[in-house]
Amino acid sequence: MSDVIIEKKNEVYLKLTCEPHILYELQPYFVFEVEAAKFMPSYRNRNWNGKIHLLNVHTSEIYVGLLSKLIDKLKSHNYSYEFKKNKYYGLPFEVSENISIEGVSDYMNSICSHKPRDYQIKGVYEALRYQRKIIVSPTGSGKSIQIYSIVRYFTEKNCKTLIIVPTISLVSQMFKDFESYGWNAEEHCHLIFQGQEKKTDKNVICSTWQSIYKLDKSFFDDFDVVIGDECHLCHSKSISGIMTKLHNAKYRFGFTGTLDDSKTHKWVLEGLFGPAYKITRTDELIQKGYLSELQIKCLILKHSPQKFETYEDEIQYLISHEQRNKLITNLALSLKGNSLILFSRVETHGALLYETINSLKSDNCNVFFVHGGVNLEERELVREITERENHSIIVASYGVFSTGVNIQNLHNVIFASPSKSKIRNLQSIGRVLRRGKNKSKATLYDISDDCSCQGKKNYTLNHLIERIKIYNSENFNYDMIHLELKTGE
Repeated sequence: MSDVIIEKKNEVYLKLTCEPHILYELQPYFVFEVEAAKFMPSYRNRNWNGKIHLLNVHTSEIYVGLLSKLIDKLKSHNYSYEFKKNKYYGLPFEVSENISIEGVSDYMNSICSHKPRDYQIKGVYEALRYQRKIIVSPTGSGKSIQIYSIVRYFTEKNCKTLIIVPTISLVSQMFKDFESYGWNAEEHCHLIFQGQEKKTDKNVICSTWQSIYKLDKSFFDDFDVVIGDECHLCHSKSISGIMTKLHNAKYRFGFTGTLDDSKTHKWVLEGLFGPAYKITRTDELIQKGYLSELQIKCLILKHSPQKFETYEDEIQYLISHEQRNKLITNLALSLKGNSLILFSRVETHGALLYETINSLKSDNCNVFFVHGGVNLEERELVREITERENHSIIVASYGVFSTGVNIQNLHNVIFASPSKSKIRNLQSIGRVLRRGKNKSKATLYDISDDCSCQGKKNYTLNHLIERIKIYNSENFNYDMIHLELKTGE
């Protein structure tokens, strides 16, 4: 008999049958410290130790998506294992042998009004053949055509599919994309957001996670397929809760432009969806002409030496700095084409920038203010106007515009607020990379601040260093431009 028997409990968890000492031996490989734990109330109140345990030694359970990692650890410890077939859920690992790359290519070409690219075909092939996958597909690479192809495939097999997206804008955009590929989405798809009816006879439901995460498990029982668009956001407690309620969803596919470098983030997502597979890189898409050429200009603003006790103290100093905000305003008004200004704080920074820019703009310039309080119809109107105009400025919050919004006619992006998040930065850059009819080049203005004091770098200058590491890893071209800035006092 093998040392470890691996069986599906359901489509979420594996059940391991083995001696207790084996579980305790394996456990350390599946325990991770959460980087931001010290800022969370449960940690501060000593109700949680700040660690995530992906292998539960008490229940002998682990996410199905971590099967390959589990097997690697068993082999490294010379433990034998075998799979046990569950009457309802089958074997822990199954491959659809009838799926071929040639068949997927023929199928996608038959259902898509746009000719699919080779890497898109490979992404759909990997998903359908292996049944669980995270497809890492950079912004502008055509995630929606891959999602569409998977949805069409399972709809024809009469499977029920749940598509989870992070924003109401993406619900609407997904529906329009499906129609643009030549499908009668109205007949097959039901959209859920902002209180829309939850019950439907249609086989495809596209919903924001906020609209369904509180629903009882019975709502999720009938789904055979789950697709998480922008799945890098799915590690939050609410969305993980949705994924773990989908006990019968055998087919699980996540799509994202990038994954966080932390092992915790990646392993949780792979546990919920399946192994990650990167189909292409942003620099490859630029070289092939699928995305706009990108030039990054890092504007490093030199302040008088400042020492800040906390990160929040530094942020408050920067967003209220009159000369800094004036520089951002003048930069936005001077640029040709359509520009997107991204900020973090709505009331204390975004509103101020919008009011200032709007008061100084020329008559032929449109200025828009977009944040979480702006409804879907208004956001869509902003997108439509920007697509047909060539001199618009959108002042938008990272939370609304850094992910998923599709505007092909954007020429410039300005980072008005500092961030070190790899996901946020790459997603934000993705807003400007899409090619348009009259656009082949794009520029990012990365504004940072040097307030170094007595040889010690300030918080946000260190954030710039992290962004530079990202630009180097992605093979992006960038220039460092140093500018003296007055104190504003």
